[in-house]
Amino acid sequence: MSSVRSIALCSAAAFAVMTAGAAHAEEPAAETPTAAADGDEIIVTGAISGTKTETPLIQVPQPVTVITSEQYLSQGAISISDTVKYAAGVLANAYGRDTRVDGFRVRGINALQFRDGMRDVFSYYASITSDPYNFERVEIVRGPASVLFGQGSIGGIVNLVSKTPEFRTGGEFNVVYGSYDRKEAMGDINVALADNLAIRAVARVRDADTYVDHVPDDRVMFAPSIRWQPTPDTNVVVTGLYQEDDTGSTSQFLPIVGTFLPNAANPSGKLDPYTFVGKAGWDRYAGRSLQGGAAITHNFSDSVRVSLKARYIDSDLEYNTHYADSYSNPTDPFLPYAQYGTYGRTIGLYADASDARMNVFSTDNNVQFKFNTSANIEHTMLVGIDYSWNKVGKRYAATPGITYDANGTPNFDAIEKIDIYDIDYDALQTYDPTGPYAYESQKQLGIYVQDQIRAFDRVSVVVGARRDRVTGSSGQKDNATTFRAGIIGELGAGFSPFFSYTESFLPQAGTIMLPGGIPSDPYKPLTGTQYEAGVKWQPEPHTLVTVTAFKIKEQNRVLYLAENATTQSGVLNTKGIEVDASHTLPGDFQLLLNYGYNKLKSETDTSLDYMPRHVASAWTTKTFGIPGDAQLRLGAGVTYNGKSRSTSPTWSIVTPSRTNVDALAEVTWENWRFSVNATNLLNEIQYASCLARGDCFVAAPRNVMGSIGYRF
Repeated sequence: MSSVRSIALCSAAAFAVMTAGAAHAEEPAAETPTAAADGDEIIVTGAISGTKTETPLIQVPQPVTVITSEQYLSQGAISISDTVKYAAGVLANAYGRDTRVDGFRVRGINALQFRDGMRDVFSYYASITSDPYNFERVEIVRGPASVLFGQGSIGGIVNLVSKTPEFRTGGEFNVVYGSYDRKEAMGDINVALADNLAIRAVARVRDADTYVDHVPDDRVMFAPSIRWQPTPDTNVVVTGLYQEDDTGSTSQFLPIVGTFLPNAANPSGKLDPYTFVGKAGWDRYAGRSLQGGAAITHNFSDSVRVSLKARYIDSDLEYNTHYADSYSNPTDPFLPYAQYGTYGRTIGLYADASDARMNVFSTDNNVQFKFNTSANIEHTMLVGIDYSWNKVGKRYAATPGITYDANGTPNFDAIEKIDIYDIDYDALQTYDPTGPYAYESQKQLGIYVQDQIRAFDRVSVVVGARRDRVTGSSGQKDNATTFRAGIIGELGAGFSPFFSYTESFLPQAGTIMLPGGIPSDPYKPLTGTQYEAGVKWQPEPHTLVTVTAFKIKEQNRVLYLAENATTQSGVLNTKGIEVDASHTLPGDFQLLLNYGYNKLKSETDTSLDYMPRHVASAWTTKTFGIPGDAQLRLGAGVTYNGKSRSTSPTWSIVTPSRTNVDALAEVTWENWRFSVNATNLLNEIQYASCLARGDCFVAAPRNVMGSIGYRF
C-alpha cells in the first residue's frame, strides 16, 4: 500500500485507512483485517485489541492507538520500540536504543508485549526482539486490559499483529543501506493459489554494526504463512517464524561520573558516551526463535461466531556481557590509586554469562453472540477461555561479587579492575556457563465474558468480567477476578464523551524476604484499578481527536529494603491526561499530534518517580505530484521527552529533556520507490535516562537509511 493512516479504529474494531494508490480487498477472516474498497478509501475491520469484536472506535469507551506498518516504517523505525514513539502517552526507548529487548512505558508504567492477542515475552534476557517488518500494525491499549488478555500491566499493553495471507498476488522487495554499515534486504510476497487458498512469506536479512564498537545488529528472519477458506464461513490461518539474531548490548551501563557529570579526579578527559566496555567476540546477545501458530474462525450464522487460536514458541539465547561497577559508590565510582591504579580512571568491572531457554504455549478461544433484547437495544456478547504455559531455564557464570567487612566497607579485591578511559580489552576476563539449567514455569487459565450493548444507535455500554488461576513451579498459586465497565454516547457534532472503570493484575514470582534474606510468604499479584473520562471528536471521517484523563492506583509493589529484605507494601498512584489528534487527506496529507502527561507518586518507593512527566510528538507528511506519475512525499517529525528525576538516599539526578527530529524523503514512480529516512537528524548527544543508582544510558545518535523498493 501507499501512504496509510488509520483514522477511525478500535481494537477489534473497524477503522478507516486512507491510501494514495489503488486499494485491494481482503476477504473476511478471523482476527485478520478485512477490507471493502470504495475508490481511494478502504474500511478495515478485525483488529485484535480492545474489545476482540468488530466495533467502531467511536463506540468504545477506551483509547486505543493503531499504528500501521506504512506509518512506522516511514518514520524510520528499526525496532518495535521505535514503532510506538509517535503515540500519545507512550515513552519509547526509555533507556536509549536497546538491542537486547524492546521496552515501552504506557502511562508511565512498563507495558507488556503481546503478539496476535497472546502474550509474547515472559522473561527478560530469554528471547530476542521481534522484527517490525513482520507485522501489519502495532496496537496500543492504554489502560488495563486484564479482562480480555489476562495478566498485564496496568498502564496498558502493546500488541503486534502479524502479516497473514490475502487473496491476491503481489508483493515487494527492498534493499537498504544505512549508518554504521547497515546492509539489508527485505521481501514480502503474497500468492493466491486459488480463490480460497493463499500463501505469504516475509523475510529479512541484515548485516549491520551499531554506534557502539563491537556490537553488531545482524538478523535472519523468515515468516511463512498459509490461509485457507474451505467454506465462505470458515477461515484457517497457519503461521510460522524462524528468526536468528547476532547482536550485543548497546546499553553499556556507563558511570554517571565521567559521562553525564564531570569527573573531578580526571578533569582533562570525559568518557565517550558510546564507549564499549567489554571483550570483542565474547560480549554478545545472540539467539534463535522458532514459532508456530494457527487461527480458525467459523461463522455458524450471522449471530454466532467461534474463534480458536494457539501458538508455540521455542527460544534459545546466549548473553555474555561486561559492565562497570557504577553502583557501589555512585558519586565517586573510581577506585583509589594506592590499591588499584590511577584514581579517577580505575573502576571495577563485572562479567556475566548466561544461557537461556524459553518455551511458551498459548491459546485463546471464544464464542461471539449477537442478539437484541428490544427493537432499539443490540448486544454483542463474547464468552472465552484462554490458557498459557511458559517454561524458562537459565544457567550462569559470573565475576565473584564484592564482599563487605563488619563495618560495611567494600572489598574490591575479588573483582577485576580496568582503566575505563583506556581499556586493555585483551586482558578482560571471561566466563562460560556450565552445568544444568535452573527452570521456572507458570500456567495461567482464564475465563472471560463481555457484553457490548448498543442502545438507540447512540449509546454504547461495555461490561466484562474475568476469573484467572495462575500456578507456578515453586508451588505458588494466585487467583484473581477483574472487571471492566464503560459507557460512551454520541451527543452530536461528532462529540462522544466516555467514562470507564478497568482493573488489572500481574502475578509476581518469588517470596517476601525477612532481614538476613530469610524466605517468607510468596508474593501477591500486582493489582490495579483505573478510572478514566474523556471525549472523542470526529467532525468528519478524515479527522479524529481524543482527549482523556485518568487516575490509576496499583498495589502490592515489591520494595527492596536493607539486609536483603523485601516487603510488598508498595502503592503507586498515577494520574494524567492524553491528547491525540489525526487529520488525513487520502494520498495527499497527514498530520499527527500527540501529548501525554503522567504524574507517578509513591510514598514508599521514590525510585518509581524517575520517568518524565511530559511526552509529546508531531508527525506530518505531504505528497506532491499527480497519481500515476512520479510523486514526491516529504515527511518530518518531532518527539519530546521531558526531564526526569531519579532519587536515592545518596543523591538526586535530573536527566534533561530531549527533543529529536526525524525526516523522510520518498519518490515513487510506477512500481519503484526510493526513500531516505533520518532519525535524530540533528545528531545531538543526549541521555535517555540517568539513574541515581549510578549509571547512565545514552540516546541513539543520528541514523540515516536509504532504500530502494519494487512493488508488484
